[in-house]
Amino acid sequence: MLVLLPPSEGKATGGSGSPLDPGSLSLPGLGEARAEVLDELVSLCSGDEGKAAEALGLSEGLRGEIAKNAALREAAARPAGEIYTGVLYDALGLATLPGAARRRAERSLLVFSGLWGAVRIDDRIPSYRCSMGVRLPGLGALGTYWRTRTPMAEVLPEAAGNGPVLDLRSAAYAAAWKPKGAVAERTATVRVLQSKIVNGVEKRSVVSHFNKATKGRIVRDLLTAGTDPDGPAELVDALRGLGYAVEATPPERAGRAWGLDVVVTDL
Repeated sequence: MLVLLPPSEGKATGGSGSPLDPGSLSLPGLGEARAEVLDELVSLCSGDEGKAAEALGLSEGLRGEIAKNAALREAAARPAGEIYTGVLYDALGLATLPGAARRRAERSLLVFSGLWGAVRIDDRIPSYRCSMGVRLPGLGALGTYWRTRTPMAEVLPEAAGNGPVLDLRSAAYAAAWKPKGAVAERTATVRVLQSKIVNGVEKRSVVSHFNKATKGRIVRDLLTAGTDPDGPAELVDALRGLGYAVEATPPERAGRAWGLDVVVTDL
């Protein structure tokens, strides 16, 4: 099973280690595109600070991210699983996974990125600031760039193989690659809904914190349980067996993904 994750907006800093080795990253078919985005980002952040801040959507308090981006080639690199932080990754708890679950995570998790396209959690990358919604001079909007001007459409289906794909990405990162054909039919996209009773009537809504924390727990539980479903239907059964309230919508026609609503009442 391939699990698609969004990155975190904030990232861990500090630490020591050798700098980025682009050739060591997984999914080598994305190497040329990664180099192009990296060149554009470093060039942008090595120039006019105001222009860089505007392009990256940075507030005054985050201006330090510009210098960090300018030095990406020399900065210490760490496993991506240590770089990404935040609610989803706290709930996932990669550092505390048992050995077998950790090995499954290294094989199955892909984190999407405006800068790298997609990386595995053991790929060594530096801390950076570049969301998928950024528009870089010369490249335009990164979501469109990765979807239309890179080998994503060839590399990602190869990474998916013949197994199911669990898509937990937010909309901005889902725009970088949309599964098609047979891969789409093996894909399950997840939406987390918080259920509340208001005046005796159930109300459901998407709440960011519930969404991220629940997705992190889902991944951790699947990895720890050693779940290896053959397809989306078996994935639904596995999630229900782990105690999740899942409402599944199979695709109405060929070439479409399954939709899974995971309903929660509290964290």
